[in-house]
Amino acid sequence: MSIETTITILAVSFIISVILGPIFIPILRRLKFGQSIRTEGPKSHMKKAGTPTMGGVIFLISIIATTIIAGKIFNLFTTQSVVLLLVLVGFGVIGLLDDSIKIVLKRNLGLTSLQKLIGQIVISILAFLLLRLGAFDTSISIPFTEWSIDLGILYVAFLIFWLVGFSNAVNLTDGLDGLVAGTASIAFSAFGVIALFNEQADVAVFTFAVTGALLGFLIFNANPAKVFMGDTGSLALGGALGLVSIIVKEELLLLVVGLVFVIETLSVILQVISFKTRGKRIFKMAPIHHHFELSGWSERKVVGVFWTMALLVAMIAVIAEAYL
Repeated sequence: MSIETTITILAVSFIISVILGPIFIPILRRLKFGQSIRTEGPKSHMKKAGTPTMGGVIFLISIIATTIIAGKIFNLFTTQSVVLLLVLVGFGVIGLLDDSIKIVLKRNLGLTSLQKLIGQIVISILAFLLLRLGAFDTSISIPFTEWSIDLGILYVAFLIFWLVGFSNAVNLTDGLDGLVAGTASIAFSAFGVIALFNEQADVAVFTFAVTGALLGFLIFNANPAKVFMGDTGSLALGGALGLVSIIVKEELLLLVVGLVFVIETLSVILQVISFKTRGKRIFKMAPIHHHFELSGWSERKVVGVFWTMALLVAMIAVIAEAYL
């Protein structure tokens, strides 16, 4: 896939998001689809109450449209493209239901954890079955080496764990204006480059469509945010990112490229374990981005530092893949 094609895909998805933003945000506001803020969260976030949520719909539409249109034009719409869109939309629908219930009930709780988990597992299994229709490799690659471990039929369990795990990891990270939109766009673009290394242009079309759409969404989501992506966006992005790493056969590399999401998740796990076993908290608040806020960092500083970290690890991963 040429540089011109890549730039075109990025531009188209970016423009669609920019066009849809002013259309959807007023609609969400009129429907009173405002975010309710956790009372136990940072007090500075209370001013965000009422900001329209479910904005993930904006970039999801852009990603779907760009992937299909570009895929058809450049003859790069494949079964893998369909599976990627299935996971993106499927996990997005789960998030949409979660956001809708929160808004209707006027509380910061939506679907139960079990309900979300069942939905995520079903979609993950469907994705695995569709991938198995082709010559799908069930081995896991060890980053920066030529080694791999073949899991055979057990790969389906790994795929479920990976998609559900990263879907929830990205969801946990979505707590500050522009944090996920920025870090996810970096992660998807990194895997887009890796897909091109592997001559998987169909996957690259999808990843760059996501990147462009998120950059367009950032215009409305950067601090101070005019709209939040909600679970509609974060669950969809996490599931799709996990699947991209699986399709390009660089599963464990996602632990590097998605290091910010991993750290955010580990901070929550460690906080819970510490409190339940010792009765003490490790962080002032988890996920860890709130810890830095309560330590005196401004929201913009936290987001800027996390974006920088995401960019550095993504660059390291891509360079290592290119030369090792």
